[in-house]
Amino acid sequence: MLACHPFRALPDWIRLLSNFSAVQQPLQVGITGGIGSGKSLVCKIFQCLGVPVYDADSRAKSLMTTDGILIEQIKKEFGDLSYDRQGNLNRKYLSEVVFGNQKKLSVLNSLVHPRVGVDYTQWVKTHQALPYVLKEAALLFESGSYQQLDCVVVVYAPEDLRVQRVLKRDNRTEQQIRDIIKTQISEEEKKSRANAIIINDEQQLVIPQVLALHHRFRSMIA
Repeated sequence: MLACHPFRALPDWIRLLSNFSAVQQPLQVGITGGIGSGKSLVCKIFQCLGVPVYDADSRAKSLMTTDGILIEQIKKEFGDLSYDRQGNLNRKYLSEVVFGNQKKLSVLNSLVHPRVGVDYTQWVKTHQALPYVLKEAALLFESGSYQQLDCVVVVYAPEDLRVQRVLKRDNRTEQQIRDIIKTQISEEEKKSRANAIIINDEQQLVIPQVLALHHRFRSMIA
């Protein structure tokens, strides 16, 4: 995989890979952003262009009930109460165990993220004929999984706007949302690590930004 390097000379939303040589397909592109940034919206636009998207957060939830290795690891670490008799994940119990306990949450993440990585690698192999694929993940940098990828796109929106979006869509209080934001790395750090930034602030059009990146990604394949 190629290393990720931001390019300051280009506009924020497409400061992308200008001096990268062509890469082997499929190019692996990460999409991340803070809660309420609109990364899922951006991914839907890419999907409309025929680009497959691996939703790491949804796959993680699925693997916790289908991946035998992960299930055994969770039971070993958090006890048999982590699952009911039908093999369903006891989300209420597990949430209570890790809520407010950063150490236990880190342990859970350390079990889940590697299994997601294995699942993602297998998924990529099914798309070898395509120019590029996307991996959507809220904790792309925090989990270290960005290191698997050729480049990363960060979807950015101001914090107050993100809070208002989540208030409208989720059954959460403003304090709960801001607490989640505090657990994620800052937007400035995300942007500093990004190869490209899509601004979703309801002032700039998102579709032209996605189209520009789409054409750029397709042109990078050897």
